[in-house]
Amino acid sequence: MNSRSNYRSTRTSLFDGIEEGRIRASSYSSHEIDENENDQAIDGLQDRVSILKRLSGDIHEEVETHNHMLDRMGNDMDSSRGFLSGTVDKFKMVFETKSSRRMGTLVGSFVVVFLLIYYLTR
Repeated sequence: MNSRSNYRSTRTSLFDGIEEGRIRASSYSSHEIDENENDQAIDGLQDRVSILKRLSGDIHEEVETHNHMLDRMGNDMDSSRGFLSGTVDKFKMVFETKSSRRMGTLVGSFVVVFLLIYYLTR
């Protein structure tokens, strides 16, 4: 019986070590799998962050371009406003005197005749 109990203790110690090894191996591989999943998730996040960075850079460039375009348009509108106000002042001067009114009427009638001829010949 002693040999049999010795056999059992030997067998138990032999299989206990294997079972513990399997547990350790499975937990190690589970840990390794978790690390791989984390690495893949980090790579995916890095890709998304780089895409968002490029997209935000493109948006920034587009906004800067539109701001410059609006500034130029505002400057052009200011210069046009100045030009038109000067023209309106000249027309006021022309229409203040009676002889100028005749000249204005003559110019207006020429413009109307020109527009009529232009649209009728089209």
